[in-house]
Amino acid sequence: MYHHILIPLENSPADETILAHIKPLARITGAKLLLVHVADGWVARNFNQLQLAESDEMKQDRAYLEKRTRDLTTEGFTCAAVLALGEPSDEIIKLAREKDIDLIGMTTHGHRLVSDILYGATADKVRHAVDVPVLLLKVKS
Repeated sequence: MYHHILIPLENSPADETILAHIKPLARITGAKLLLVHVADGWVARNFNQLQLAESDEMKQDRAYLEKRTRDLTTEGFTCAAVLALGEPSDEIIKLAREKDIDLIGMTTHGHRLVSDILYGATADKVRHAVDVPVLLLKVKS
């Protein structure tokens, strides 16, 4: 069934929504977890080309991923993490293709037309670009 599940995390309470659903599924199937957070601030988007120092945001995101990875490993999961830099949808799609992912589990905030145009629709872009199932869970407001 599922062997490698990619879970984009926001470093927000929304992460609990997706983890609560993915952990039982991963336990049943024995799937490995790949946590990803995409830092998308100015420094993150220009980090490599301008050879910048890591921003405080990037350092906090890296620490968050490390803590989540430790916690999940302690719970018995096989877990890795990636701090990606740039456009969230592009980075999630790229990782899904590179890492032999067979399920993506992510949250959505349920924006509608105007909000999607203003803020982008990461989940929508991802689900249209990948060839694996995408489990979308709406975050409760």
